[in-house]
Amino acid sequence: MATNSPAQTSAPNLIGRLATFLYNRPVLFLILLLLPPLLWLGVVYLGSLATLLVQGFFYIDEFSGVVVREFTLRTYAELFQPANVDIFIRTVTMAGAVTVASALLAFPLAYYIARYTSGRLKAALYLAVILPLWSSYIVRVYAWKTILAKEGIITWLFELVGAQGLLETLLSLPTIGGASLSTSLIGMFIVFVYIWLPYMILPVQAALERLPKSLLEASGDLGARPIQTFWNVTLPLVFPGVVAGSIFTFSLTLGDFIIPQIIGDSSFFIGMAVYRHQGTAGNIPLAAAMTAVPMVIMGVYLVVARKLGAFDAL
Repeated sequence: MATNSPAQTSAPNLIGRLATFLYNRPVLFLILLLLPPLLWLGVVYLGSLATLLVQGFFYIDEFSGVVVREFTLRTYAELFQPANVDIFIRTVTMAGAVTVASALLAFPLAYYIARYTSGRLKAALYLAVILPLWSSYIVRVYAWKTILAKEGIITWLFELVGAQGLLETLLSLPTIGGASLSTSLIGMFIVFVYIWLPYMILPVQAALERLPKSLLEASGDLGARPIQTFWNVTLPLVFPGVVAGSIFTFSLTLGDFIIPQIIGDSSFFIGMAVYRHQGTAGNIPLAAAMTAVPMVIMGVYLVVARKLGAFDAL
């Protein structure tokens, strides 16, 4: 008859004693459980972030191009130069426009999925929303560059329906126009909305799923028309979900540097400017200082979003 060796029996006993020891000391167990992620967050993420922000208090010697590690605010003062202020305004405006457009496009689809679908149809539509996220980000952006090019399918469709004049009118608009959609801010806006739209649909759809149908039925029983029910019941209760989705679309647009390099004209955005200052120009202090701008903007944005109940909808 086979018997267990001392080594085989001691291991389970040791594990059992360790489990009992930790069970009787829940605070110690909680500390050990949270220690690895807290070390990663505190040392790797927050440490590197703090190091980056400290770099903004240094400056570049204009003669030698070497970083002078002396505490000064002159680099942060450069942020208020007109060229940099234009970059911040352009980026925030684009992020706001993308967020509003994403909300307007996402709400009808999310409402239809939540209220009028079930079973396989709901699963198919949900899959259709998240399917683009499975493909490469770079591939999708370059695909849109081809689609929006002067020889692309969008231009062909305008010519097919005889609306070439409308397209030319759009491209002739100052600031947002260009030689083609792929070299204009209009095209950049379209690509941004396409890339980040799923991040708006999912929170809105989740908020609509949590909306009790009994409230809508009660509103109808009290004599409210469907449009009144929407404005007075549905929208106020789902609005935190819209704000939650806007956190993703706004922040992702605010810091993106790939789309502005591939689509659009030569206008700089914050992420693109940081990339150029850090890489091509080698001006790490200015790149670090510019990185602080979207952090401040998102800090204010998150405070407002929290007051609007967005965190409860995530």
